[in-house]
Amino acid sequence: MQNTPHVPVLYREVVEVFKDIEDGIVIDCTMGYGGHSSMILEENPNIKLIAIDQDQTAIDFSTTRLKKFGDRVEIKKGRFSSVIKDIVKEYDINNIKGVLADIGVSSLQLDQKERGFSFESDNLDMRMDKEAMLNAAEVVNEYSTSELEKILLDYGELRNYKKIASHIVNNRPFSSAKELGESLKPLMPHGKKIHPATLLMQAIRIEVNDELGELKSLLKTIEDAKFLNAKVAIISFHSLEDRIVKQAFSDWKKNCICPSEAMRCTCTNDYSLGKILTKKPIMAKDDELRQNPRSRSAKMRVFQMDNINE
Repeated sequence: MQNTPHVPVLYREVVEVFKDIEDGIVIDCTMGYGGHSSMILEENPNIKLIAIDQDQTAIDFSTTRLKKFGDRVEIKKGRFSSVIKDIVKEYDINNIKGVLADIGVSSLQLDQKERGFSFESDNLDMRMDKEAMLNAAEVVNEYSTSELEKILLDYGELRNYKKIASHIVNNRPFSSAKELGESLKPLMPHGKKIHPATLLMQAIRIEVNDELGELKSLLKTIEDAKFLNAKVAIISFHSLEDRIVKQAFSDWKKNCICPSEAMRCTCTNDYSLGKILTKKPIMAKDDELRQNPRSRSAKMRVFQMDNINE
């Protein structure tokens, strides 16, 4: 692999998924630092790749990194949920042969303390797009107790979400992720391999970037577009995301969409968009786990769209 500040997870498995695409367009919804994009382009010399990212730092880096591929690469800035809608309108959907989305924070974003993603950060930010309005400081210092309880339960799946929310409200304002993490350490789950504040930070980050809403919107756009013969690969990093992807793929494969309580099928029974290629999610192998411990949470599910009933 090329030198990059971010090691893409499941890099071999991603290449394997898309290796048989001979021509057409592959969309990398989460380009980041170009790791997956560059490998897909190298493996598939006749494809065009459209890469999306909302982080200008990543765009600047990857513009240089992917320059050698010339006009085979087009980079678009923005949230993938909205940009992919524009792509669907702009291009012949028959030419779109693959869609990849790596739904996670890059290593560089985590390691750059000024971005506010790290437990050691001296600020509270967590915006993937630095131009976005909402940041972590606003969530932590201005959200109501009930609003905090909701994101801590829904996005962090923290059992003692009420105590944590109450502690935040009673001890704010907080000026840094480090200060927040240290203050809440006694209330955080211990005994796991992850930092005690991981689920707390995860919940705040998901809220700041509307990560689950973005994922749902992406899946809905793909479903509505009904790409012909396209492989869709989604890499997620926690159970909430994986649950959404698993359910969407399950719905896409169904021929019958009648409600479960229906006595008989009254739909046309031809709604299937294709088939699931991964009965179980693909996960990192031992050697990758040793090289990149952050890959331990990565799960990839793949769906083959074939629109057999179109």
